[in-house]
Amino acid sequence: MPDTDLSRYKENPKTAYMAGQLEGLLKKEKEALELKNSDISLSALADEDLKNIYGQMAELKKHLDEILKEEEAEEEFPNEIILEVRAGAGGEEAALFAEILANMYKKYAERKGWAFLEIDISKSDLGGFKDASFEIRGKDVYKILRFETGVHRVQRIPETEKSGRVHTSTASVAILPVRKIHKLVLNPADLEIEFSRAGGKGGQNVNKVETAVRITHKPTGMTVRSTAQRSQSANKEKALEILTAKLEEEERLTNEQKLSADRKGQIGTGDRSEKIRTYNYLQDRITDHRVKESWHNINAILDGGLDKVFQELESKFETGVAEAAREN
Repeated sequence: MPDTDLSRYKENPKTAYMAGQLEGLLKKEKEALELKNSDISLSALADEDLKNIYGQMAELKKHLDEILKEEEAEEEFPNEIILEVRAGAGGEEAALFAEILANMYKKYAERKGWAFLEIDISKSDLGGFKDASFEIRGKDVYKILRFETGVHRVQRIPETEKSGRVHTSTASVAILPVRKIHKLVLNPADLEIEFSRAGGKGGQNVNKVETAVRITHKPTGMTVRSTAQRSQSANKEKALEILTAKLEEEERLTNEQKLSADRKGQIGTGDRSEKIRTYNYLQDRITDHRVKESWHNINAILDGGLDKVFQELESKFETGVAEAAREN
């Protein structure tokens, strides 16, 4: 087995121990070959040893390659994301809609058995979400939710509307994958870190100790906050994780937009400014503008019944990629 393969296994913490076992088998192989070549009378015994050694090596290498393959798949589709929901046009109604969207994803996460954790929420006067971020962890979470980034539009009659006029409001959603291997390394000199007291529920520790963390990336002006963790260090770690994910996603989007003209199978640009879906309460209908499909029973969907929506998006994406591959 080439040393390059062995070094690849050694470099990965998940396969380092078994790489050592494989290295031991390689030494045994060398010894058996030397024995075979030096003493003809022991050739049959050496061949038997080599047969056992090669069988163990093949089994071990298969297991090692499976681990690396699984890790590569998780790198492409991580099992952890940051969900950001932000009120757009429409004032208080937009903030209330942002909260509805956040709850929709939370209920879907519960159905999937995913962990859904609050990171930071900024509420409006009526209790909606001006800006909110959450961490979601679970199998295939990014693969399933990756098409949700963009502007979501709602058309409905607000409870406070006395004339019965339909209001149109928007909220933006961003899905940020949290990868194990980072392509970007933050320079501490580029960071401005501020600590403050966290508001809202959480007891005396949250309200009286400066546990909330706000980090500004000076070169881009990008700002992130984490307030839900119990300690300052935990909030700082989470904020750095979010900042890294946001900067890596910005870089990915920039690269994708450069190539977008050549990507016929692309569903949307992944940009927050792109209108992707309309939630029409009066017509009891949700429409995804990218795949030109609509679904009725809006309350069931907002209650977390999103599987049919996500299945259609996945299907259209795979079909589009296949068609693009045939044309190229």
